[in-house]
Amino acid sequence: MSDLYIGLMSGTSLDGIDGVLADFSGPRMRVAQHASAAFAPELRAVLRDLNTPGENELHRAALAGNALSRSYARVVQTLLERSGEPASAIRAIGAHGQTVRHRPGEFDGTGYTLQLGNPALLAERTGIAVVADFRSRDVAAGGQGAPLVPAFHQGVFGRAQETVLVLNVGGIANLSVLGADGSVIGFDCGPGNALMDDWCRQHTGELFDRDGAWAARGQVLPQLLAALMQEPFLQQPPPKSTGRDLFNPAWLSARLRCCAGAAAIDVQATLTEFTARACMQSARAYPGQILAVCGGGALNTYLMERLRAAAGPSLQVLASDALGLPALQVEAAAFAWLARQTLRGAPGNLPGVTGAAGARVLGTVHPA
Repeated sequence: MSDLYIGLMSGTSLDGIDGVLADFSGPRMRVAQHASAAFAPELRAVLRDLNTPGENELHRAALAGNALSRSYARVVQTLLERSGEPASAIRAIGAHGQTVRHRPGEFDGTGYTLQLGNPALLAERTGIAVVADFRSRDVAAGGQGAPLVPAFHQGVFGRAQETVLVLNVGGIANLSVLGADGSVIGFDCGPGNALMDDWCRQHTGELFDRDGAWAARGQVLPQLLAALMQEPFLQQPPPKSTGRDLFNPAWLSARLRCCAGAAAIDVQATLTEFTARACMQSARAYPGQILAVCGGGALNTYLMERLRAAAGPSLQVLASDALGLPALQVEAAAFAWLARQTLRGAPGNLPGVTGAAGARVLGTVHPA
């Protein structure tokens, strides 16, 4: 029987979908194919709007979930065509869905996390079993539901006798600490691309600051940077997770009051510096020698420069490509791995990372 899985990820950066065809038949996972697809502008706009309360949310969320699943199905089809594999050879698809709310532990003591999607429709469109809703079981067990990738990071990037740090910079940034002794720590450490992308879109019309070129021409505003770094979440000990529920345009607007009239380009430079410093404030708390950066942030040349500047000489900052897995494939591959864990009846969470009451088999299965 084949040991092929597809992983699909669309993150809080709202840029689109990454998909991988992962082969687990060897001693280490191998990505056989990778495909990506940008969101249609109208779908991106709806998903962004659903991050905040609005009219007729249930109806809009249901239709957005359908549209997202159709987009997922097209990425799956691309992966199958490029690989030459039939749908019947794929054990399952791990479909993360689109996070629009993330409030674990709040309101009633349990809280919730909500990833849009219609996994039943995806199973119908592809003829492949779909595993989805990975985060809810961990939240039900008292955990944060995030991050779920550190266990996968350990298998892919962990090294004997060396502590490796893995920084995923999507819409939100999360850090995995892979100890030389096999221990794993992981938590969300601050904003990734979310604030930078929102500001860039608002002031330039571009979806993101390509290579960080706009930010690189600006000047960091010390007063604004200080106000951003005072966010209590950054000082909170793990386990912790966050999302656009916290780091959003309204949050930024409240802090911009200290710098009324600041040039947009200087705010962008400051947001990039904020992301780098928030991430490195967490990373420097652990004695790693290597910091591997993955996610879309690894493609931001200026952000990588600022991460290196904040890291200092003792910590080598490089893209995860140097450790064998390209930056844009890591999270999608993680959800292929999580789908495999589900079908094997094996836990997908690390209680020490998420704060859950124990190890849990994650996800719900929609058979082919």
